[in-house]
Amino acid sequence: MRYIVMSGTSDSTKVINYLSQDSNNFILATTVTDYGAEIAKNAGATEVISKALRCEDFIDVIKENNIDTLIDATHPFAAVATETAIESASKAGINYIRYERASTVLPQSDLIYNADTFNEGAIKAKEIIEDGKLMHLAGVTTLPKITEVIDPNQVVVRVLPNNFSISNTQKTGVPAENIVAMQGTYTKEFNKALMKEYNIKAMLTKESGESGGAEEKINAAIELQIPVILIKRPKIDGIENYPIVRSIEELAEVIE
Repeated sequence: MRYIVMSGTSDSTKVINYLSQDSNNFILATTVTDYGAEIAKNAGATEVISKALRCEDFIDVIKENNIDTLIDATHPFAAVATETAIESASKAGINYIRYERASTVLPQSDLIYNADTFNEGAIKAKEIIEDGKLMHLAGVTTLPKITEVIDPNQVVVRVLPNNFSISNTQKTGVPAENIVAMQGTYTKEFNKALMKEYNIKAMLTKESGESGGAEEKINAAIELQIPVILIKRPKIDGIENYPIVRSIEELAEVIE
C-alpha cells in the first residue's frame, strides 16, 4: 500500500512506526516543520515533505506518488489541515482515515471553565486572574490570541525549546523570565511544582487528549485549587462520514 501520513504529532509517529513494519508499504509523511520532518523520517517514513500543502498541492502529490490512502494524524486543533485533507482525498478519489487521539478524561470540578475559542478563554482568564498570573499550556501558535487580551507580563508560557517557539513567544511581549522552554509531557506532580513556583492564579489549556498531557495539567491545577480554562476541540463538518480511529489496533482493523 502507498500512504500519505499527515504528521507532526506523537500519534503520527505511532502510525508511521506501525506502517513501516511492512517493508512493502510506501509512506510519504507531510509536516510543516523541519523538526517534524526529522521525527517522521526517524519513525520510518519513506519520504517526507516539510511544508504546508494546499488542496491542489495534496492532489498533485497524491497523483505523482500513486497514493492509495491518506491518514490524517494531525493535532485535534488543526481544523484547517483536516478540512484540507478531507477535500484533497475526496477530489483525488482515495481513502481518508482520521487518526484522532481519545478525548481528555476530565475530573468533576466547578473549577473547570469550558470555552469554544481562545478569545473567549482569554476573556474568562483575565476575569479570574485579575492582577495575578495565567499559565498558558496551549502551544505557541495560540499565544497571540491570549496576549491580545491579557498583559503579556501576566502570562507564563511553556513552549518547546527551539528557536521558532521561543522567538515567537518573545514577539508577543512575554518576558524571558516567564518562558519555560521544555519538551515532552509531564507528570501531575511536575505540573503542580511549576504552578506553585510561578504562583499561578489560573491555567489555560486545550482539550488535546491523553497523549497531549492535558489530564496531568488539569488534575495538577485542580488539586491546587487553580481554575482551569479548557478550550474545546473544534468541530469538523462532515468528518463523521469517514473512518475515525483512536488507536493503532483500530487503525489496523480499518486498513485490513
